[in-house]
Amino acid sequence: MTGRLKAQSSIAIEYPVVKFSLKVTSPFGRQMSVVGLLVLSVGYAVFVVWQEWRFREQISRPASVAAPTMPSPDRAPLDATSVAVVFGLTTEATPQASAEPLTLQASFVVSNGLSKALLADAQGPRLYQVGDRLPGGSVLRRIEASQVLLWNKGREERLTLQPPAERFLQPVESPGHVKAPTTSARYLRPLAGPSE
Repeated sequence: MTGRLKAQSSIAIEYPVVKFSLKVTSPFGRQMSVVGLLVLSVGYAVFVVWQEWRFREQISRPASVAAPTMPSPDRAPLDATSVAVVFGLTTEATPQASAEPLTLQASFVVSNGLSKALLADAQGPRLYQVGDRLPGGSVLRRIEASQVLLWNKGREERLTLQPPAERFLQPVESPGHVKAPTTSARYLRPLAGPSE
C-alpha cells in the first residue's frame, strides 16, 4: 500500500511559468527608462498648463460681437381700431353695412352650440358657421338674431336680416275697442226667499 502511495505522489504535472523581471541588466537601459518617465510626466504637465491657459484666455476675452446685420425695413404702424376689433374689444363706431352681394335670410342662434346663418348669393342660399369664409372673401365673425358680422379687409361689416316684402301671415287688426258682453245681474244675485 505504501508503494501505491509513492507512485501516486510521484506523478506531477508541471505548467510552464513565465517570469517577468523589472530588473534592467544594462546601465544604458536604466537611464533610458528614467528619461522616458521624466519626459512623459513633463509633457503631461505642459499639456495641462496649456489647456488651463486657453480656458482662462477665453473667459477673460469679451464676448464676440456679431457682424452688423442689414436693418429691417420700417413697417407701417398697425391700425389700433383693427387690432381692437380683432381681439374682441368694442369700438365706439358701429360696423358699416356690408358691400358683399349677400342677403341674410335667417339666423339660428344657439346659446350652447354653434350658431348658423342662412346667406344667399347669386348661386343660392347656403348655411354658414362662425369662422367660415364667404364667397366674396370675407369671414363670418359673429351671428346675432337680427344681423351677422363679417370681417372684410381689416374692418368689421354687418349684414342685417331683410324682412320679406310680403308677409305670409298678415296680422289681423281689430276694428275698434269692443265691449265685453254684459250679463244680467239677476243671475248673479241670490234669490230672495227662504234659505234651505
